Amino acid sequence: MTDTTLSASAKHLYLIDGSGFIFRAYHALPPMTRHDGTPINAVMGFSNMMFKLLKDLDDSERPSHLACIFDRARKTFRNDIYADYKAHRPPAPEDLVPQFPIIHEAVKAFNIPAIDAGGFEADDIIATYARLAEAEGFTVTIVSSDKDLMQLVGDKIEMCDSMKNRHIGPEEVFEKFGVGPEKVIEIQALAGDSADNVPGVPGIGVKTAAQLITEYGDLESLLARAGEIKQPKRRQNLIEFADLARVSLELVTLRTDVPDLPDLESLRLRDIEAETVLPFLEEQGFRSLQAKVLFPYGRGCTGQLSGEF
Repeated sequence: MTDTTLSASAKHLYLIDGSGFIFRAYHALPPMTRHDGTPINAVMGFSNMMFKLLKDLDDSERPSHLACIFDRARKTFRNDIYADYKAHRPPAPEDLVPQFPIIHEAVKAFNIPAIDAGGFEADDIIATYARLAEAEGFTVTIVSSDKDLMQLVGDKIEMCDSMKNRHIGPEEVFEKFGVGPEKVIEIQALAGDSADNVPGVPGIGVKTAAQLITEYGDLESLLARAGEIKQPKRRQNLIEFADLARVSLELVTLRTDVPDLPDLESLRLRDIEAETVLPFLEEQGFRSLQAKVLFPYGRGCTGQLSGEF
Protein backbone atom coordinates (compact mmCIF):
# COMPACT_ATOMS: atom_id res chain seq x y z
CA MET A 1 0.00 0.00 0.00
CA THR A 2 3.06 2.28 0.18
CA ASP A 3 3.08 5.04 -2.43
CA THR A 4 6.44 5.02 -4.19
CA THR A 5 5.70 7.70 -6.77
CA LEU A 6 5.30 10.69 -4.48
CA SER A 7 7.82 12.26 -2.14
CA ALA A 8 6.86 12.47 1.53
CA SER A 9 6.30 16.22 1.20
CA ALA A 10 3.92 15.72 -1.73
CA LYS A 11 1.75 13.13 0.01
CA HIS A 12 -1.33 14.92 1.29
CA LEU A 13 -4.59 13.14 2.06
CA TYR A 14 -7.88 15.02 2.42
CA LEU A 15 -10.64 13.17 4.28
CA ILE A 16 -14.05 14.82 3.99
CA ASP A 17 -16.60 14.16 6.72
CA GLY A 18 -19.41 13.55 4.25
CA SER A 19 -22.06 12.89 6.90
CA GLY A 20 -21.30 16.22 8.54
CA PHE A 21 -21.52 17.94 5.15
CA ILE A 22 -24.95 16.42 4.53
CA PHE A 23 -26.59 17.86 7.63
CA ARG A 24 -24.94 21.24 7.19
CA ALA A 25 -26.21 21.33 3.62
CA TYR A 26 -29.72 20.24 4.60
CA HIS A 27 -30.12 22.95 7.23
CA ALA A 28 -28.50 25.66 5.08
CA LEU A 29 -31.13 25.69 2.33
CA PRO A 30 -34.93 25.85 2.30
CA PRO A 31 -36.92 22.90 0.93
CA MET A 32 -36.75 22.50 -2.83
CA THR A 33 -37.55 19.75 -5.31
CA ARG A 34 -36.37 18.73 -8.76
CA HIS A 35 -38.60 18.13 -11.78
CA ASP A 36 -39.95 14.78 -10.54
CA GLY A 37 -40.77 16.05 -7.04
CA THR A 38 -37.75 14.54 -5.30
CA PRO A 39 -36.41 16.82 -2.54
CA ILE A 40 -32.93 18.09 -3.39
CA ASN A 41 -32.03 20.96 -1.03
CA ALA A 42 -29.39 18.86 0.75
CA VAL A 43 -28.10 17.53 -2.59
CA MET A 44 -27.72 21.06 -3.91
CA GLY A 45 -26.05 22.35 -0.78
CA PHE A 46 -23.73 19.36 -0.62
CA SER A 47 -22.76 19.64 -4.30
CA ASN A 48 -21.99 23.33 -3.93
CA MET A 49 -19.93 22.71 -0.79
CA MET A 50 -17.99 19.97 -2.54
CA PHE A 51 -17.27 22.09 -5.61
CA LYS A 52 -16.22 25.07 -3.48
CA LEU A 53 -13.88 22.93 -1.42
CA LEU A 54 -12.16 21.60 -4.54
CA LYS A 55 -12.03 24.97 -6.26
CA ASP A 56 -10.56 26.73 -3.24
CA LEU A 57 -7.58 24.39 -3.06
CA ASP A 58 -4.65 26.30 -4.50
CA ASP A 59 -1.44 24.67 -5.66
CA SER A 60 0.12 24.63 -2.18
CA GLU A 61 -2.93 23.03 -0.57
CA ARG A 62 -3.98 20.72 -3.36
CA PRO A 63 -4.02 17.16 -1.98
CA SER A 64 -2.57 14.16 -3.74
CA HIS A 65 -5.34 11.92 -2.36
CA LEU A 66 -8.93 12.60 -1.34
CA ALA A 67 -12.01 10.69 -0.18
CA CYS A 68 -15.47 11.47 1.16
CA ILE A 69 -16.46 9.35 4.17
CA PHE A 70 -20.01 8.50 5.22
CA ASP A 71 -21.93 6.70 7.94
CA ARG A 72 -23.73 3.65 6.60
CA ALA A 73 -26.22 2.78 9.37
CA ARG A 74 -27.14 4.06 12.81
CA LYS A 75 -26.23 0.84 14.64
CA THR A 76 -22.52 0.17 15.10
CA PHE A 77 -20.28 -1.82 17.43
CA ARG A 78 -20.77 0.93 20.03
CA ASN A 79 -24.39 -0.11 20.47
CA ASP A 80 -23.10 -3.54 21.53
CA ILE A 81 -20.98 -1.85 24.19
CA TYR A 82 -23.72 0.50 25.41
CA ALA A 83 -27.25 -0.04 24.12
CA ASP A 84 -28.32 3.57 24.70
CA TYR A 85 -25.53 5.04 22.57
CA LYS A 86 -27.20 7.65 20.32
CA ALA A 87 -30.54 5.96 21.11
CA HIS A 88 -32.31 9.25 21.82
CA ARG A 89 -31.51 10.75 18.43
CA PRO A 90 -34.57 11.26 16.24
CA PRO A 91 -34.64 9.65 12.80
CA ALA A 92 -33.44 11.69 9.83
CA PRO A 93 -36.02 14.19 8.50
CA GLU A 94 -38.44 12.55 6.09
CA ASP A 95 -37.44 14.78 3.17
CA LEU A 96 -33.73 14.12 3.76
CA VAL A 97 -33.89 10.31 3.56
CA PRO A 98 -34.37 10.08 -0.25
CA GLN A 99 -31.48 12.50 -0.70
CA PHE A 100 -28.85 10.23 0.85
CA PRO A 101 -28.35 8.00 -2.22
CA ILE A 102 -28.38 11.02 -4.54
CA ILE A 103 -25.63 12.63 -2.47
CA HIS A 104 -23.56 9.47 -2.91
CA GLU A 105 -24.18 9.85 -6.65
CA ALA A 106 -22.98 13.45 -6.42
CA VAL A 107 -19.68 12.40 -4.85
CA LYS A 108 -19.11 9.81 -7.57
CA ALA A 109 -20.09 12.34 -10.24
CA PHE A 110 -17.26 14.57 -9.00
CA ASN A 111 -14.98 11.52 -9.37
CA ILE A 112 -14.31 11.27 -5.64
CA PRO A 113 -14.33 7.96 -3.75
CA ALA A 114 -17.35 7.64 -1.43
CA ILE A 115 -16.56 5.25 1.40
CA ASP A 116 -18.58 3.72 4.24
CA ALA A 117 -18.40 0.51 6.28
CA GLY A 118 -20.95 -1.65 8.03
CA GLY A 119 -20.73 -1.65 11.85
CA PHE A 120 -18.53 1.45 12.03
CA GLU A 121 -19.07 5.19 12.03
CA ALA A 122 -17.59 7.58 9.49
CA ASP A 123 -15.26 8.84 12.23
CA ASP A 124 -13.74 5.38 12.61
CA ILE A 125 -13.03 5.19 8.88
CA ILE A 126 -11.49 8.65 8.98
CA ALA A 127 -9.34 7.62 11.96
CA THR A 128 -8.22 4.43 10.21
CA TYR A 129 -7.16 6.27 7.06
CA ALA A 130 -5.58 9.13 9.00
CA ARG A 131 -3.34 6.85 11.07
CA LEU A 132 -2.46 4.67 8.08
CA ALA A 133 -1.56 7.70 5.96
CA GLU A 134 0.40 9.26 8.82
CA ALA A 135 2.46 6.08 9.14
CA GLU A 136 3.19 6.18 5.41
CA GLY A 137 4.53 9.74 5.46
CA PHE A 138 1.40 11.65 4.46
CA THR A 139 0.14 14.93 5.76
CA VAL A 140 -3.56 14.54 6.53
CA THR A 141 -6.33 17.16 6.52
CA ILE A 142 -9.68 16.14 7.98
CA VAL A 143 -12.40 18.41 6.60
CA SER A 144 -14.78 18.57 9.55
CA SER A 145 -15.63 20.52 12.70
CA ASP A 146 -16.61 17.39 14.67
CA LYS A 147 -15.03 17.53 18.12
CA ASP A 148 -14.86 13.72 18.23
CA LEU A 149 -12.18 13.84 15.53
CA MET A 150 -9.94 16.18 17.53
CA GLN A 151 -8.31 13.20 19.24
CA LEU A 152 -6.54 12.53 15.92
CA VAL A 153 -4.89 15.95 15.58
CA GLY A 154 -1.11 16.03 15.70
CA ASP A 155 2.02 17.11 13.85
CA LYS A 156 0.92 15.40 10.62
CA ILE A 157 -2.86 15.50 11.07
CA GLU A 158 -4.92 18.68 11.13
CA MET A 159 -8.59 19.51 10.84
CA CYS A 160 -10.21 22.17 8.70
CA ASP A 161 -13.69 23.59 9.22
CA SER A 162 -14.30 24.55 5.60
CA MET A 163 -17.47 26.50 6.36
CA LYS A 164 -15.64 28.84 8.73
CA ASN A 165 -12.26 28.56 6.97
CA ARG A 166 -10.83 27.60 10.36
CA HIS A 167 -7.74 25.50 10.94
CA ILE A 168 -7.82 23.16 13.93
CA GLY A 169 -4.44 22.06 15.25
CA PRO A 170 -3.13 21.10 18.70
CA GLU A 171 -3.50 24.66 20.03
CA GLU A 172 -7.16 24.86 19.01
CA VAL A 173 -7.79 21.46 20.60
CA PHE A 174 -6.23 22.67 23.84
CA GLU A 175 -8.41 25.78 23.75
CA LYS A 176 -11.53 23.59 23.56
CA PHE A 177 -10.64 20.77 25.95
CA GLY A 178 -7.88 22.14 28.20
CA VAL A 179 -5.61 19.23 27.21
CA GLY A 180 -3.71 18.09 24.15
CA PRO A 181 -5.24 15.84 21.49
CA GLU A 182 -3.79 12.69 23.10
CA LYS A 183 -5.96 13.29 26.23
CA VAL A 184 -9.20 14.34 24.53
CA ILE A 185 -10.83 10.92 24.91
CA GLU A 186 -10.21 10.96 28.65
CA ILE A 187 -11.92 14.32 28.96
CA GLN A 188 -14.87 13.05 26.93
CA ALA A 189 -15.05 9.88 29.03
CA LEU A 190 -15.44 11.95 32.20
CA ALA A 191 -17.62 14.76 30.86
CA GLY A 192 -19.79 12.55 28.65
CA ASP A 193 -21.64 13.81 25.60
CA SER A 194 -25.38 14.44 25.65
CA ALA A 195 -25.51 14.62 21.83
CA ASP A 196 -24.31 11.01 21.52
CA ASN A 197 -25.70 9.80 24.85
CA VAL A 198 -22.24 9.04 26.22
CA PRO A 199 -22.88 8.87 29.98
CA GLY A 200 -19.63 10.08 31.53
CA VAL A 201 -19.55 10.86 35.26
CA PRO A 202 -22.38 13.01 36.68
CA GLY A 203 -21.34 16.45 37.84
CA ILE A 204 -18.10 16.57 35.85
CA GLY A 205 -17.84 18.92 32.88
CA VAL A 206 -15.02 19.57 30.46
CA LYS A 207 -13.23 22.12 32.63
CA THR A 208 -13.26 19.92 35.73
CA ALA A 209 -12.30 16.88 33.69
CA ALA A 210 -9.29 18.75 32.29
CA GLN A 211 -8.18 19.73 35.80
CA LEU A 212 -8.48 16.14 37.02
CA ILE A 213 -6.66 14.57 34.05
CA THR A 214 -3.91 17.19 34.26
CA GLU A 215 -3.46 16.40 37.96
CA TYR A 216 -3.74 12.60 37.84
CA GLY A 217 -2.37 11.92 34.35
CA ASP A 218 -4.97 9.58 32.91
CA LEU A 219 -8.43 8.15 33.54
CA GLU A 220 -7.36 4.90 35.20
CA SER A 221 -4.98 6.68 37.57
CA LEU A 222 -7.75 9.09 38.51
CA LEU A 223 -10.27 6.31 39.14
CA ALA A 224 -7.73 4.32 41.17
CA ARG A 225 -7.09 7.34 43.38
CA ALA A 226 -10.65 8.68 43.46
CA GLY A 227 -10.73 8.29 47.24
CA GLU A 228 -8.20 11.16 47.47
CA ILE A 229 -10.61 13.68 45.91
CA LYS A 230 -11.47 16.30 48.51
CA GLN A 231 -14.91 17.33 47.21
CA PRO A 232 -17.31 14.75 48.71
CA LYS A 233 -19.85 14.62 45.85
CA ARG A 234 -17.17 14.49 43.16
CA ARG A 235 -15.33 11.75 45.05
CA GLN A 236 -18.55 9.77 45.45
CA ASN A 237 -19.48 10.07 41.76
CA LEU A 238 -16.02 9.05 40.56
CA ILE A 239 -16.19 5.94 42.74
CA GLU A 240 -19.82 5.10 42.00
CA PHE A 241 -19.69 5.71 38.24
CA ALA A 242 -16.16 4.45 37.53
CA ASP A 243 -17.42 1.66 35.28
CA LEU A 244 -19.54 4.12 33.28
CA ALA A 245 -16.43 6.27 32.79
CA ARG A 246 -14.61 3.23 31.42
CA VAL A 247 -17.50 2.40 29.10
CA SER A 248 -17.57 6.03 27.98
CA LEU A 249 -13.86 5.82 27.15
CA GLU A 250 -14.60 2.87 24.86
CA LEU A 251 -17.43 4.76 23.20
CA VAL A 252 -15.43 7.89 22.42
CA THR A 253 -12.23 6.16 21.32
CA LEU A 254 -12.13 6.04 17.53
CA ARG A 255 -11.20 2.74 15.95
CA THR A 256 -8.16 2.78 13.69
CA ASP A 257 -8.54 -0.76 12.39
CA VAL A 258 -11.67 -0.69 10.20
CA PRO A 259 -11.21 -3.69 7.89
CA ASP A 260 -11.61 -4.11 4.15
CA LEU A 261 -11.30 -0.46 3.16
CA PRO A 262 -10.02 0.56 -0.28
CA ASP A 263 -6.27 1.12 -0.13
CA LEU A 264 -4.68 4.55 -0.07
CA GLU A 265 -3.61 4.41 -3.70
CA SER A 266 -7.25 4.15 -4.77
CA LEU A 267 -7.88 7.54 -3.14
CA ARG A 268 -5.56 9.41 -5.49
CA LEU A 269 -7.18 12.68 -6.59
CA ARG A 270 -8.67 12.40 -10.06
CA ASP A 271 -9.88 14.94 -12.58
CA ILE A 272 -13.58 15.65 -12.85
CA GLU A 273 -14.95 14.04 -16.01
CA ALA A 274 -17.47 16.03 -18.05
CA GLU A 275 -19.36 12.96 -19.25
CA THR A 276 -20.12 12.06 -15.61
CA VAL A 277 -20.63 15.30 -13.73
CA LEU A 278 -22.60 17.31 -16.30
CA PRO A 279 -25.42 14.75 -16.80
CA PHE A 280 -25.75 14.44 -13.03
CA LEU A 281 -26.04 18.21 -12.58
CA GLU A 282 -28.47 18.42 -15.51
CA GLU A 283 -30.70 15.73 -13.97
CA GLN A 284 -30.88 17.64 -10.71
CA GLY A 285 -31.50 20.96 -12.46
CA PHE A 286 -28.39 22.58 -11.00
CA ARG A 287 -27.82 25.04 -13.86
CA SER A 288 -25.74 27.53 -11.88
CA LEU A 289 -23.38 24.80 -10.68
CA GLN A 290 -23.08 23.47 -14.23
CA ALA A 291 -21.83 26.88 -15.30
CA LYS A 292 -19.33 26.99 -12.43
CA VAL A 293 -17.93 23.59 -13.36
CA LEU A 294 -17.71 24.46 -17.05
CA PHE A 295 -16.10 27.84 -16.45
CA PRO A 296 -14.22 27.62 -13.14
CA TYR A 297 -12.20 30.76 -13.95
CA GLY A 298 -15.03 32.70 -15.54
CA ARG A 299 -16.28 32.68 -19.11
CA GLY A 300 -13.34 34.71 -20.33
CA CYS A 301 -10.87 31.93 -19.48
CA THR A 302 -10.13 28.66 -21.18
CA GLY A 303 -9.43 26.26 -18.30
CA GLN A 304 -10.12 22.62 -19.04
CA LEU A 305 -12.91 20.73 -17.29
CA SER A 306 -10.72 18.97 -14.78
CA GLY A 307 -9.70 18.93 -11.15
CA GLU A 308 -7.46 21.94 -11.86
CA PHE A 309 -9.67 24.52 -10.24
